[in-house]
Amino acid sequence: MSRAFQGLDSGQLLLICAAGLVAVAGVAHTAATRLDHPEIAVGFGALIAVGELARLTMPGNREVAPIGAAAALGYTLLLDLSQDQLRHSALQVVAVIAVGMIAGALPHLAVGRPPRLDAMARRLLTGALLAFAFRPLADPLFRLTRGPDPTWWPALAVMVVLIAVTLLVDVLIAALLRAEQVRTAFRVAVRDELNMAFPLGAAVAASGVLLALATHSMDLVALLVFAAPLLVTQVAFRKYAGIRATYLQTVRALSRVTEVGGYVEPGHSRRVSRLAVAIGRELGMAEPELLELEYAALMHDIGQLSLRDPIPGGATVLADPEQARRIAELGAEVIKQTGVLDRVADVVRRQCDPISDDPPLSSRIIKVANAYDDLVGGSTDRDRAGAALERIRLAAGTAYDPAAIEALSRVIDRLAAVHRL
Repeated sequence: MSRAFQGLDSGQLLLICAAGLVAVAGVAHTAATRLDHPEIAVGFGALIAVGELARLTMPGNREVAPIGAAAALGYTLLLDLSQDQLRHSALQVVAVIAVGMIAGALPHLAVGRPPRLDAMARRLLTGALLAFAFRPLADPLFRLTRGPDPTWWPALAVMVVLIAVTLLVDVLIAALLRAEQVRTAFRVAVRDELNMAFPLGAAVAASGVLLALATHSMDLVALLVFAAPLLVTQVAFRKYAGIRATYLQTVRALSRVTEVGGYVEPGHSRRVSRLAVAIGRELGMAEPELLELEYAALMHDIGQLSLRDPIPGGATVLADPEQARRIAELGAEVIKQTGVLDRVADVVRRQCDPISDDPPLSSRIIKVANAYDDLVGGSTDRDRAGAALERIRLAAGTAYDPAAIEALSRVIDRLAAVHRL
């Protein structure tokens, strides 16, 4: 379990502590007051556990459990079962979610795959927030569905509004944590979460509402009916995430060809890639753009394989501009042969263009990151780093983008501060 706490920052620890306190309060209250409709609590808790057992990691290292989240949402919004009103409290909802999540995480722990505690804490707190907002309204909403003029529209409206608010809060919490983890601006993190995580959250929310409404009519059979399509959807998400991971592994393998062949210094492509992504984050690039930047930075020197006589140390910053441009064009042609990385190929092709030709931002970033690593390599010497940065600044506005240079300076300062700790 100690592995699960490694690398957590103060915000993540605070989130985990808050979730722990809420979970303890929910379990203690439920143990003292006894479960309302135990068979329903057990059914939804089991589906939550299955969802946690089948959790997956999406692009951006986001751990999600859509089946478990949909089940937790459905249990929170459940008003009745076969005309029998359900009176489970918000704390009972928290207890069922917490126990289900823990039960689903135990098999992973048993085989040495500890869960992401911050991700679990976020899922629990999101469910708790919705439960504390909705469950006090459950009784009056139930009476509206059973009055002289029964209608479900007010209940549906309340569900939609509260779910929307909960999703927004979840996005903001995720953005706060991500901004701290990857060192990016909060507004950029919010935009990335809205683009990457919100669509899945909206799909889970719709599934949860449908599950609650179906259980109203179909009893617990609805859990089995809805579990199947949710599982199929999760398999599709897992395949998508697997394809993305395979792409990156393939690109990383290709980037090592130049190192193995002795065309560039060992570790050069990986260092340029990390530096370029850090600069991109400083400049507010979105996650899809950062992914393309990472691909291009890893393969920016692949055109050197066409050289009969390798450049000493592979340092294209010291090469003739025409030769450097030719290397970039040849590398782009190699990448374009994949048939799926045309935009990455264009970034690589234009990395040696002068600023006056207005190359893409990713190309300008790679040019700055590559020049810095060509001059510094894997050294952590501050004087050498300072001299390299000054040399690059001398060509600011002509060969190198000034904004990318200043972002590089901030990244270097931050890395130097980390090394001093």
